[in-house]
Amino acid sequence: MSNHVQRIAQQAYDNVVLPNDHNQLLFQHTVLCQVYLPYRDPGIEQKNWVRQQGKAYFAIRATEVFNPATEKFDTILGLPYGPKARLILTHINTLALQQRNPQIEISDSLTAFVKSLGLAHNGYQIDAIKNQLGRLASSMISIAFASEEQRSFQVDSKIIKGFDLWFPKNPNQRVMWDSCITLSDDYFNSLMNHAVPLDRRHLAALSNNALALDIYTWLAQRLHRVEHNKKEFVHWQGLKEQFGEGYDRIDKFKSVFRHTLQLVLTQYHSAKIQEEKNKGFYLHNSPPPVPPKLIQIPKVGEY
Repeated sequence: MSNHVQRIAQQAYDNVVLPNDHNQLLFQHTVLCQVYLPYRDPGIEQKNWVRQQGKAYFAIRATEVFNPATEKFDTILGLPYGPKARLILTHINTLALQQRNPQIEISDSLTAFVKSLGLAHNGYQIDAIKNQLGRLASSMISIAFASEEQRSFQVDSKIIKGFDLWFPKNPNQRVMWDSCITLSDDYFNSLMNHAVPLDRRHLAALSNNALALDIYTWLAQRLHRVEHNKKEFVHWQGLKEQFGEGYDRIDKFKSVFRHTLQLVLTQYHSAKIQEEKNKGFYLHNSPPPVPPKLIQIPKVGEY
């Protein structure tokens, strides 16, 4: 592992404010550990985003929201993207699982969450996170699993079905977000059955890198499912299709993926992944980043 990667990881970890309990968790939906949101802002013009990985399928579509100034459904906030959208989802997933209730309050916990991830909890960061919340709230999603028997299970809904946006009088200000959100019943029920536990310290150290977060969550849900004493192979082309948004050249993607993987492995130490030169990687059975015996939904207020 390069000194540069170690230095970046240590700097990120040094900025994290940790509680006494080092086993606090965050949760991501298993489909979003395999297929991902955009890395960069696709722009208002792009309203659909569709991804597939193996038997998991994910689609998200930006919808119009009601603007009280015009009394019309004419405002498009855009698709959620980047590391903040990913982190927000783990946060609201965890709150919903903590409370075992699809209706959650986020106002007090949001600033604490931002701080716990080592992000500057200033107005700019909070506004950026609220902007991503608005994008998530105004988007429709489809999550599907296909089986070998040509059967499928599919959820079509919003992640967030109830939300309160406010429109500032100054048109140059961003549309903002209120404190209470309600997850859709379909998403909440699917999450209850398909939540992947993640170590909050790991996400904090990777919190500014969307690709690193994606690689980490992919390994977290994948490696422990590899059969003992066996290994699975993933080709570079498959990795590029899964993670290579925005990369036209495979050699450039390989360089970025290798570097980011090393960053991930500074956190997920027990991950066993071995490169076969110029071909891809072997995945070996590995303990998940959170041992099953430590998986306990933390109580509200423990952030």
